[in-house]
Parts: sequence; structure tokens; C-alpha cells
Amino acid sequence: MPVRDFRALYERLRNRAAPPSVYGRCGALRHLTPERVAAAAAEVRLGRTVSLAAPIETAPGPDDPEPAVHRMTGPSPRDLGSDALHFATDRFAMNVHGDADSHLDALCHVVFDGELYGGVPASTVTDAGAGRLSVDLLGDGIVGRGVLLDIPRLRGVPWLEPGSAVTSDDLTAAEAAQGVRVEAGDLLFVRVGHRLRRTELGPWDSAAARVGLHPTAVEFLVEREVSVLGGDGNNDTAPSVVEDIAFPVHVLAIHALGVHLMDYLRFEDLVPLCARAGRWSFLCVVAPLRLTGATGSPVNPIAVL
Repeated sequence: MPVRDFRALYERLRNRAAPPSVYGRCGALRHLTPERVAAAAAEVRLGRTVSLAAPIETAPGPDDPEPAVHRMTGPSPRDLGSDALHFATDRFAMNVHGDADSHLDALCHVVFDGELYGGVPASTVTDAGAGRLSVDLLGDGIVGRGVLLDIPRLRGVPWLEPGSAVTSDDLTAAEAAQGVRVEAGDLLFVRVGHRLRRTELGPWDSAAARVGLHPTAVEFLVEREVSVLGGDGNNDTAPSVVEDIAFPVHVLAIHALGVHLMDYLRFEDLVPLCARAGRWSFLCVVAPLRLTGATGSPVNPIAVL
């Protein structure tokens, strides 16, 4: 896609998007009204819960050169040998926006044309953190109706090969095949099979080759007033289909529409549950860490069927 076509798409989407909320710049989450949250509770019928996150990894790999660090800080061997009371303690650190661990992108994550979402100056992001649009806007969590569209299931394959892209036609065809429709305020989850391929064939350099949405598929998000987008990959294809812009879906979703993204989720436990139940919608609870000034957070979304 030539840059001029991407720019035209960007302007078209930004002009159609809901403006920043007068109650705080919550972006597309304004579509997730209290009434829609309450209605989402009706999705719970089986009383089953399932995580949509992958286990956090601490070993380096081709897609994770800077893995999370987990260190035990206590108790000491001496403590373990005594009869007194002691506590096991540890410390955890991670690169939030890596290519392996499940995470949520805040609206301050993408800088484009010197601005953040809603025209917020990029200068509000400093060494001390993000002064606006950070992940702590989500301190009360995100609760709503989740919908999973399984694109490999649609195409009759276990996964999509890296470098391919999901189109708007794929999304609407998956709706029809699965008997579900994405509605205003929904949390949309798009499975491309990244996690299953990684499990079966081993990790690879997903920064160089991965499946994602085609930029034009982002029009689906604004047409349906989707509040959150989550995928089992990065949501962006690699190599990028847009000249000189490596992450066009991130730019369009976060920067133009104000849609929070969740990257590198895991749907392999959810898919069989949905298939057996014969439905692909569910209550979903997302609780990012309350990290003041952070551009994202590790995340463990929970589907409740």
C-alpha cells in the first residue's frame, strides 16, 4: 500500500472516530457504556472461566531476546534452615511491548506526526513516564462482551502463515461461519493461529515475519464501534504492507481511533470451549496493572462463558 493511500485511510478513519471523551480521553472505550457492560453479563451461562494470556517467559528466544526477569529475593538458605517465620519473596521485570508476552497497549504508546491520540502533544511522554493517556486510565478495568473470530477455522487450516493478512472480508465471513456478529462496544479478538504455530514449530523472529490485520480491515472496527482489539499475534503484519510505516494497524487503531490493543494473547484454551458451546461470544474481564505513566501493561484477560 502506498503511503498516500495509507494517509488517506488514516484521515478517513480519524474523521469517523468518536472524539476524545469529555470525561477523560478514553477513546473507543466510550462505546462500552454501562448498559452494554450490564448486558454482557448475560453471556455467562456455563460458569466457566478461561485465560486468554500466554504464560510469561523468562528464557530468551528468537522472538524474545529480552525476556522477563524473575528473581527470588528470599528466603535465604539460612532462613530455610531455621524454625522462625519467613516469607518467600521475589521480583519481576519485563519489556512490556515485546514479541512474546501478552500485553495491553495504552493510548500513549503510538507517536505519529508528533502527536498521540486525540492531538495530545508527544512531548507529554518523558523519561518520567507518560503524562497523558497512560495505562492508569484503565485502573477500573475493562469489562464487556468479547467476541472471538477464528480466521484459521474459517480457512480450514491450523494457522495462517507469517506474512499473510486478515481482511475485512475475512472478519465478516468468520462472523457468518460462526453465527456471531460484532456489535458496538464489543471486545474483538481475532485468532490467526500465531500461538499454535509457535507451539508446534517453535518460536521464530516474529518481528520479521508475522500475521496481522490488513490496514483496511481497521475500517471494520470503526463501522462496528469496537472498543478493544486483541490478537494472538501483534495485530500488525510483518513485513508491513505499507511503505515506510512498520505498524500501520497500531497507528490506525490506537492513534486514529483510540482503540486499546492487546497483543500476543493465547486462544487455544478458549476455542474448544466456544466450539462445544456453539457460541463465540462471552463476558470478558481485562484488568491491567495500575502503573502510573506507563505505556502498557502485562495483561491476563479472562473469558467467562
